[in-house]
Amino acid sequence: MEVAATQNGASGIILVVVLVLWAVQIVSFWKVFTKAGQPGIFALIPIVNLVVLMKIVKRSGWFVLLFFIPLVQFVWLIVINIEVAKKFGKGAGFGILMSLVPIVGYPILGFGDAKYDANA
Repeated sequence: MEVAATQNGASGIILVVVLVLWAVQIVSFWKVFTKAGQPGIFALIPIVNLVVLMKIVKRSGWFVLLFFIPLVQFVWLIVINIEVAKKFGKGAGFGILMSLVPIVGYPILGFGDAKYDANA
């Protein structure tokens, strides 16, 4: 009986941690979108948030379809995050950080002093 209670407690803690991380990611996306002059509310809508990212990096919304092709999605994610990083005055290494650890990269971009430059 104690094992089941411990497992339920651990599951609850994991759920809370996951929800907090998800909320931080959503708020970070919202901040990045607003810095780029886009409506932050779109950070809440799946797929639409990818279309907004394409708009931020000056790509057609059709490029979102590449996120639905297995294996291509990983390469495309890195390419887009590098482009987003450059639009905010960061380097390619920061874009790779955003791809591998978005829970670190996007909050730095959203809450930091990075400024959006559409011409970068």
